[in-house]
Amino acid sequence: MAQAKAIARYVRIAPRKAQLVVDLIRGKQVGEAIAILRHTPKSASPIVEKPLNSAIANAEHNYSLNPNNLVVEQAYVNQGPTLKRFRPRAMGRASRINKRTSHITLVVSEK
Repeated sequence: MAQAKAIARYVRIAPRKAQLVVDLIRGKQVGEAIAILRHTPKSASPIVEKPLNSAIANAEHNYSLNPNNLVVEQAYVNQGPTLKRFRPRAMGRASRINKRTSHITLVVSEK
């Protein structure tokens, strides 16, 4: 069974936030998944939609699959490298702020 995959790497969103959105579309049909992402008021929604559209295009172009029969088979978020920044605090101190990044992987296949 042919599987088409798309990975969005080093995306500037915390993996915990992206995970919430990715969990919504796992196992769904592609059209339904896009509809869910469009109507989910989370900052990760457009970020997750990008690799989903890419995976659909990969399936169509590289494996000649019908985009109407595609299902989101795998969807997961891994943690990327963390950007470390410092923020001034009271009494001359500084505290660290972690700006986390994500690797979002989506695999679609024909059901």
